[in-house]
Amino acid sequence: MTVTPPARPPLASWPYPRWIAHRGAGRFAPENTLAAFRVASRYGYRAFECDVKVSADDIPFLLHDASLQRTSNGRGLATDRTWNELSQMDAGSWHSRLYAGEPIPSLAAVASFCLQNGHTLNIELKPGPGQENHTGVIVAREVKRLWGPKVKAGQARWPLISCFESNALAGVQEIAPEIPRAMLFENLTSSWADLVRHLDCVAVITEHRLMTRALLEQIRRNGWRAAVYTVNELLDAERLIDLGIDGIITDAVDRFVPD
Repeated sequence: MTVTPPARPPLASWPYPRWIAHRGAGRFAPENTLAAFRVASRYGYRAFECDVKVSADDIPFLLHDASLQRTSNGRGLATDRTWNELSQMDAGSWHSRLYAGEPIPSLAAVASFCLQNGHTLNIELKPGPGQENHTGVIVAREVKRLWGPKVKAGQARWPLISCFESNALAGVQEIAPEIPRAMLFENLTSSWADLVRHLDCVAVITEHRLMTRALLEQIRRNGWRAAVYTVNELLDAERLIDLGIDGIITDAVDRFVPD
């Protein structure tokens, strides 16, 4: 017989800012680089979303795509490369000459930036082919190493780790159940709530057009919080704020003033 974990009690407070800069300020600087984080920070953002993969030698680093071509001068699958190879690539010239030579950052470099400046992070896991659980395990270990001492000392909060792949979140849950997790959905199936409950997530993150008042109420009844991606239009933001949404991931850091 399958035993379903009980619903979480409602969170007394949501420890993350409502406005979250997507891939840093991924429109105004090369996405998923420290340069993008710095731009978003200058616009007043204190929370950032980023995509994290694991190199061939198990170093977590930032990149969205499976391949290197779009956002660097590299070629092929990113997860086939060692960190030594990845760290020497140019991840800025594709965006503009201003950012030529901008490196692919490690998760460790991003942690240093966030912890030194009091910022928070939403880590979206982007596993390589067949590496879902392994990616969750490796990233969870690194997050524990980088953030754990500060969290225990009351000087920082854990990143929120999210993914579309349940096996990746299961890897995080296995290694570090104390790190908060969120399930990402582009579409909802009939069993979506059972999946979120099984992974003991604290939040649900959906494509913003999926989020309705009824869905938000269902999420809240289960003791979870709700966030949405990727909101770039004023009318969409107003609708979601009126609903009482907890998190809004946006590219438009120049249009929305974070509260």
